[in-house]
Amino acid sequence: MLELRHISQNYGARALLQDINLSVAPGEIVALLGPSGSGKSTLLAIVAGLQQPLSGSVWFDGQDITRVAPEQRRFALMFQDFALFPHLNVLDNVAFGLVEQRLDKSKARAKALEILALFGLAEHARHKIWHLSGGEQQRVALARALITQPRALLLDEPFSALDADLRISLRDEFKARIQAAGIPTLLVTHDEQEARAMADRAVRLVNGQLAPGW
Repeated sequence: MLELRHISQNYGARALLQDINLSVAPGEIVALLGPSGSGKSTLLAIVAGLQQPLSGSVWFDGQDITRVAPEQRRFALMFQDFALFPHLNVLDNVAFGLVEQRLDKSKARAKALEILALFGLAEHARHKIWHLSGGEQQRVALARALITQPRALLLDEPFSALDADLRISLRDEFKARIQAAGIPTLLVTHDEQEARAMADRAVRLVNGQLAPGW
């Protein structure tokens, strides 16, 4: 269970987030809606450990992790630009997190090949990233996020760089894979249609506070 308790944060002199309380259960996808500048990405950064809140705390499975370093939280963060490494092939992009966890490179690559096969990408394992379509790159990004068995998944506008048809085709696939992994997931988006397609429920940031998403 991922929990945000009484999170507040300022942007300059402005109160950006005010007393945010939210819980996300294992296997649940919660969409965080709101316009640009509403504080969605800031809240995601606080969950990831990339920012410290002005007040409040982040909890996971009953433990306060507010002061835990990002790399020690074992959360996976996916950005809208995929953030794949152009100098690495597909296989080594997916294996990267396991290598960082000091798994032997040959074992990491073997595990990466297994998950690529599940995603229908095994034939692209030795290709460079730029040889793949946008949808294939996004699948690689998700495979890389899930291979490390993260405790939570944080998605920041994951489909905004893709065309409309591709966004629609990927939503169901991503939802199914995330639920199969059984991890709490926070999806930041400004697209209500996307939220309805992927999320189990939604909340909306309004003037720094949470309101029901629909």
